[in-house]
Amino acid sequence: MTTSTDFTAALFDLDGVLTSTAALHARCWKSVFDELLIAPFDIGRDYLAHVDGKPREDGVRDFMRSRGIELDDEQVRAVGDRKQALVEEALARDGVEAFPGSVRWVEHLRGAGVRTAVVSSSANCDELLAAAGTSGLFETTVCGRDIAELGLAGKPAPDGFLEAARRLGTHPERAIVIEDALAGVAAGRAGGFGLVVGVARNAAPRELRSAGADMVVGDLEEMLA
Repeated sequence: MTTSTDFTAALFDLDGVLTSTAALHARCWKSVFDELLIAPFDIGRDYLAHVDGKPREDGVRDFMRSRGIELDDEQVRAVGDRKQALVEEALARDGVEAFPGSVRWVEHLRGAGVRTAVVSSSANCDELLAAAGTSGLFETTVCGRDIAELGLAGKPAPDGFLEAARRLGTHPERAIVIEDALAGVAAGRAGGFGLVVGVARNAAPRELRSAGADMVVGDLEEMLA
């Protein structure tokens, strides 16, 4: 039986995998899009289908196109900036917590010599890790700013995960990708990673498997069993 410690690296998404911020992002997206549209943004359907796990501006374009609306680049940036401002306000007001089961599994992996990284579309990645007290658990991060500066394609393209594997000096087939977003799971599969773990916090297990997850858990503490 293959175990997680048969791999040399583990590449984690942030929101919804390590921290409880996916719901915060969903609420902020709803606030922004509901200001623009008569038909409200459906967190249960629209968040997962159009914005979850994607770079901010890609999410804006994809959701608005789903409603038959094309925005120019300036409008897309304005919507994305408004959402970012709401996220920063919410973080300053409410803080952020890491999932205890996720922390325990990361600590287990590091104790077994597995290298760890975070790959997130969020521009707030490093700040969120620091706020959650988990920065020291990861050797490197590839965040939304890195993706933009390096000219990488966002999820569902595998570029961010491949960059993290490169930084850790590991081949994709020797690395695990851990994701809760359908776009992120698809990125892990597209990158040829050795194991793709789906975390069913928002998306259903069957949706994660259809997107390419090799296995699905409800909480990463299950990986310690």
